[in-house]
Amino acid sequence: MKRGTFQLMKSVNKSIILNKIRTSEPISRAQIAKDTSVSAPTVSSIVKELIEQGLVRESALGHSSGGRKPTLLHINTNSLYVIGVDAGPESVECILTDLTGRIYERTSEVLKRPITKEKFISVLKENIQTLIESSNSKQDKIIGIGIAMHGVVDVEKGISLVAPILNLRNIPIKEMLEAEFNLTVKVENDARAMALGESWFGGHEAAESMVAVNIGRGVGAGVVLKGKLYHGSQGIAGELGHMTIDINGEVCECGNRGCLQTLVSGESIAARARNQITDDTLSIKSGVDIFELAQGGNKECVGLLNETGDIIGIGLTNLIHLLNPRRIVLGGGVMNSEKFLMPNILDTIQKRVLVDEAKHTDVVITKLGSDATLLGAVSLLLIELFEPISIG
Repeated sequence: MKRGTFQLMKSVNKSIILNKIRTSEPISRAQIAKDTSVSAPTVSSIVKELIEQGLVRESALGHSSGGRKPTLLHINTNSLYVIGVDAGPESVECILTDLTGRIYERTSEVLKRPITKEKFISVLKENIQTLIESSNSKQDKIIGIGIAMHGVVDVEKGISLVAPILNLRNIPIKEMLEAEFNLTVKVENDARAMALGESWFGGHEAAESMVAVNIGRGVGAGVVLKGKLYHGSQGIAGELGHMTIDINGEVCECGNRGCLQTLVSGESIAARARNQITDDTLSIKSGVDIFELAQGGNKECVGLLNETGDIIGIGLTNLIHLLNPRRIVLGGGVMNSEKFLMPNILDTIQKRVLVDEAKHTDVVITKLGSDATLLGAVSLLLIELFEPISIG
């Protein structure tokens, strides 16, 4: 679906009605008018248009307290499709989904470093093109591409300003991909995209304020307030990994010392293990090795992961004191060691938060698994379709 077509589909009233159907289906036209304060004639007109576009379908008649039974409305979930991309720093992964996040196709490619901006864009294009070609009859129904990008992103311009692990700057992702595919392209920081994906697909509807924290090759967070991402004045809200924990600590990739990321990322955990564990016979190359050794009963590795849980707990306590979210969702490769991390994370929060009420902050592991960021990239387009008005 070409960019212009997607733009024409959007209007404030149309998005209000679409979102009402999405969140309350099955629902009648009369109930939509009552709940949204959009006039009944306008609701009927827009619903007629949405049905003609294939976005909404009608179902069997509903119950009536008198008079004609109302026809109920649903989102036609497989009428449109979205491409979601998790772009770096280790690999590029792409999925094609319907409006519910159901995955139909996948591609994946490991990024070889060092890498240039041109090569990085080339990898994105090749994988997206492969996905489009494999989608067959769905090609004309694709509404756009969501990119979850590692590092600092200019969301409005769709530019990757700083991708520190890839050692790249100023990548015009939106411009290059829209020119290539003639589809709407949205670019967001990967941790913030993950947070939005959790908000849409993670079953957190009751949590008005939520923070998703991605702990893997780096550490990032996304803040969702009333279903909307919070970016901050300069677009760097959520850089939890660069919170200073030890002013005399290791130098971070950002250039500062003692960032949380230097202590709890996968590579940092492995580096600490190589310095602290006394058994010279152990081969430790990554955080995965630490987890496997801990699973096998190695007490030093168990202790190291417990200590890492304490440090993550300190970072999350600071987060609670700053934002006081209703829920914190943890994801990323490091959290595969949940068994050894979570008890210490929760215990540290319980011991350190300022007030007893804050002890009840929900801290949970993502239910979306390794697809959380990919589904977040998909949600960048869904929020445009269903909720075009966002906050800063």
